[in-house]
Amino acid sequence: MFVGQTLPERLEERGVTRRAFMSFCGVMAATLALPASYRTAIAEALMNVRRPVLIWREFQDCAGNSESILRSPHPDVAQLVLETLAWNYHELIMAGAGEQAEAMSTQAVRDLKGEYIAVIEGAIPTGEGFCTIGGRSALDLVREVAGNAKATLAVGACAWDGGLVALGPTGGQGVQDVVPGASVVNLGGCPHNPANTVAVLVHYLTFGEMPALDQYNRPLFAYGDLIHDQCERRAYFDAGLFVEEWGDEGHRNGYCLYKMGCKGPSATFNCPNVRWNDGTSWPVEAGHNCIACASHEFWTNASPFYEALPNVEGFGADVSAQTVGLAVLGGVAALTAAHAVGKGVQGAAARRSLAAANRAPAAAPADTADPKQKETTGDENQD
Repeated sequence: MFVGQTLPERLEERGVTRRAFMSFCGVMAATLALPASYRTAIAEALMNVRRPVLIWREFQDCAGNSESILRSPHPDVAQLVLETLAWNYHELIMAGAGEQAEAMSTQAVRDLKGEYIAVIEGAIPTGEGFCTIGGRSALDLVREVAGNAKATLAVGACAWDGGLVALGPTGGQGVQDVVPGASVVNLGGCPHNPANTVAVLVHYLTFGEMPALDQYNRPLFAYGDLIHDQCERRAYFDAGLFVEEWGDEGHRNGYCLYKMGCKGPSATFNCPNVRWNDGTSWPVEAGHNCIACASHEFWTNASPFYEALPNVEGFGADVSAQTVGLAVLGGVAALTAAHAVGKGVQGAAARRSLAAANRAPAAAPADTADPKQKETTGDENQD
């Protein structure tokens, strides 16, 4: 684990250039919604920090959050930053097993009380006899590890609020529910986005504290903005152009997925900007609707996933959002109503105009315009 080495020494050993390292620090500053000038401060902090201990405990889940962190963007630098933390325990990747492995966790809790970082993955079953490790229940272990940590990251939906597991027979709950006194940062998502988790750790290593949190103890830099407002398909929503069924022309043309059940207008997350697979894509760009997986109790609140948002007061976790023309967010109430109602009428009128144009003789002037432009314009119909 590079004991005694500084980060610059490890960078040089791995053949990672300073340019690549500074680029990573710039990405972290952007992810944390900090000015670009903080890139230097982040770099200096990471180069000088001494290795805090991290304990990663996994309970009732699919292991998707561990898999996600192993696929962090900028893998060479991110891996080194993660190695800047002394990962004393992580079942999925550690070489040790049995009593010796458990002893590493127990010793860290005993000797470094209030100094280490805990990461909890998966729901904690509260029913008797479910999920035991080394003869101890998950409930006992999480209370020991999270209860004595300086800070705890609950990664993924299951660790935050029980997730899908909460609907099963084990009585699965989130970390903050079973360890109420713990200092918990919730990184919702199914799974969590590794860029955000690494950014939280970088913030801690740089400033010695966790970033600003929202009412659900989620980092504001990652969960502070509506998905709807960041979505590349927003213009089609504004124009009233929607996918009507999977595989139709609108779907092929990248129209808005609201009618297919997209929960973007009511959920907050930086998924459209940070994306996945080293910034390659995200579900909506790939043609699937957002299911609000980073929202509180999304398995219940956002289901059915393929039905358009209902007008239910308190829908989902992020009620600051509109339920598309029916619920409103502050000063955008009129625009919201126009989006879901007026724009739908406008879109229908545009499509009728397009159909009429397509029936006109080929030599008619109307046919010289781009049909797609006809659909997405039409200022004369604006309210």
